Amino acid sequence: MEIQQIIKQNRLGLLFQQGSFGLEKESQRVYANGSVVTTAHPQAFGNRTYHPYIQTDFAESQLELITPPNKKLEDSLRWLSAIHEVVLRTLPEEEYLFPMSMPARLPPEDLIKVAQLENPEDVAYREHLVQSYGKNKQMVSGIHYNFQLDEELVKALFNARHEIKSAVEFQNNLYLKIAKNFLRYQWVLLYLLSASPMVDDDYFRDGVPEDLSPIVRSLRSSQYGYVNDPEVKVSFDSLNDYVESLEHWVNTGKLIAEKEFYSNVRLKGANKARDFLQTGVRYLEFRLFDLNPFEPYGISLNDAKFIHYFILLMAWLEETADQEDVELGKERLFEVALEDPFSVTAYAEEGELLLIALLEMLKEIEAEQTAVQIVQEKLTLFAQPHKTLCANMVNEIIKAGGYQQLGAKLAQQYKAQAFERFYALSAFDNMELSTQALLFDLIQKGIKTEILDENDQFLCLQHGEHIEYVKNGNMTSHDSYISPLIMENKVVTKKVLAKAGFNVPQSLEFTSVEQAVASYPLFENRAVVIKPKSTNYGLGITIFQQGVQDRDDFAKAIEIAFREDKEVMVEDYLKGTEYRFFVLGEETLAVLLRVPANVVGDGERTIAELVAHKNNHPLRGDGSRTPLKRIVLGEIEQLQLKEQGMDILSTPAKGQIVQLRANSNISTGGDSIDMTDEMHPSYKQLAVGIAKAMGAAVCGVDLIIPDLTKPAEPTLQSWGVIEANFNPMMMMHIFPYQGKSRRLTQNVIKMLFPEVL
Repeated sequence: MEIQQIIKQNRLGLLFQQGSFGLEKESQRVYANGSVVTTAHPQAFGNRTYHPYIQTDFAESQLELITPPNKKLEDSLRWLSAIHEVVLRTLPEEEYLFPMSMPARLPPEDLIKVAQLENPEDVAYREHLVQSYGKNKQMVSGIHYNFQLDEELVKALFNARHEIKSAVEFQNNLYLKIAKNFLRYQWVLLYLLSASPMVDDDYFRDGVPEDLSPIVRSLRSSQYGYVNDPEVKVSFDSLNDYVESLEHWVNTGKLIAEKEFYSNVRLKGANKARDFLQTGVRYLEFRLFDLNPFEPYGISLNDAKFIHYFILLMAWLEETADQEDVELGKERLFEVALEDPFSVTAYAEEGELLLIALLEMLKEIEAEQTAVQIVQEKLTLFAQPHKTLCANMVNEIIKAGGYQQLGAKLAQQYKAQAFERFYALSAFDNMELSTQALLFDLIQKGIKTEILDENDQFLCLQHGEHIEYVKNGNMTSHDSYISPLIMENKVVTKKVLAKAGFNVPQSLEFTSVEQAVASYPLFENRAVVIKPKSTNYGLGITIFQQGVQDRDDFAKAIEIAFREDKEVMVEDYLKGTEYRFFVLGEETLAVLLRVPANVVGDGERTIAELVAHKNNHPLRGDGSRTPLKRIVLGEIEQLQLKEQGMDILSTPAKGQIVQLRANSNISTGGDSIDMTDEMHPSYKQLAVGIAKAMGAAVCGVDLIIPDLTKPAEPTLQSWGVIEANFNPMMMMHIFPYQGKSRRLTQNVIKMLFPEVL
């Protein structure tokens, strides 16, 4: 199979580098000292029967984290990061993820409980493994690396060949070539990436083997790891031989099922091996890799890329390994696995020649220079074994005082890192926080999620055959098309609500600055709100609480409002406190008091300095990626200060509250205080009615209420509607500045998938 020639002649180098990538990472749940827990799989992770992201492997204590397939390795690492953060923030406070492949401080075997899955066959399979291998060997963890060649590449290669008439047969042969060559040269990856040099003595059922050195390259990949009986040999000479030999060992009882064959390469894409003959091998699963304890997610992006290039080389090589080569590769794997990690491997020359061939391949396919640099760095390690990952790990174990101590230290460090920005998913930080919070809950509960458009916050959610689409965290098919159009237009909103019998303040609308300013005498000395007809997030709003008394200030506020829209409203200012009601369906789920942007004087610093200090709060940022927005000292803020007889250089007295905004939007620097339990139920019902009038399944309703403890009455003196908002912010309810958190994203999921929660 002259892959090289076809790729060169048809300029397929770039297509050759494409593919689909998925990662699976096993990790033991441990206590702070690194000892394995005996607790059940956390119920907070939803149902394991269908969960696409968080599963258990052999034991209840062993999590398996699974990324969806992605066209870019970077995206697979992002998903692995997100799943990790969900897991670490959801685990009980006293539990962590152990970052090493070999477990430390295993509990007695009778306390290790196999995964209690719903399917009895899955449990029976694990109990069989206990009888065949013992429980301890099942507690080893690692990284599984799934890779699929780009389908267009496979088609192009097939079309360039004429001796094979079947596309399925060609595809099978191609994947089989990669698998065989990988098994022949897998020891190279072990030498470069291994990270399981030792294990506690209690791992060995019959005591530590006498011939085992204190430190090795990879116990996990040695004969002391999780391997089949040496008698079980499956032929890779052809796909037919593979199927028949695998079925033979199952039929004779040496394997209870095909999945008990623990090759470092698995053919994937069918339920049974025999199906490959008809439907074809779809992708390969590479199971060789130890967890890298110095990476929070067990593997670095550069190492993942190196593995990708290595796999491509296995297809690129002119020769194709036969079964004798496969067995030789296995022998060398076991030999290199038990070498001293500080020694030059016995097969260094072969390893160097292979990576030189890899560099030549990268040149031929015009790979990026970063790829060349990654391979060149790996090449130097054959002459410098003391710089390999495993050697570094041994040094760190010595510094930490032991294997378990290092694992415990890193486990605690990685969990602390996951909580540094507890309100965000760091890998998807470019998305707005409400979408990140929803994505967190979707991963946690096991709703399959596809990011259709990351910049536009568009998600496709799926559970079984049930599919839903979500934009910006809570915009769904449950809303009518007209609903956001009504709420976007503040004039129409008021008229619709007035028709429905709700209290709304009186207002006038203007279509030009000149027209509005000419009407100043109508509003002089009146408390008014000036705002664009169509706005959200408090943009362009100015409030004169004490009455507008300066024509120039009025004109400035009108000008600011017209920057946001072609039509402006001037409406009566309602006295009272503004509250945001978050309505979903038939219920008000949260009520928030939003305190307008403000600072409290200390008698020493200016307003500008106080604002700078308050903006240093860790929850404050741009407002879309942080729960709170930084305060700005713009034109509206300076008008507000002028109304109080101050400017940004004024020094307020100690304890003096200085209002910087009259509108209370979090998006303009306000503070958030949860008032759900304090609010009288009558106002909550009013908010539900207002949302219905808007035709909205999800709605943010802003009410002015003088006294939240008294029941609502049908007058503006009791309450009034300021706004109704589509796509209301959720993060200010989930992470309020003060008060109880309301996890509204879970309610959105429940609305969309009532069968799940």
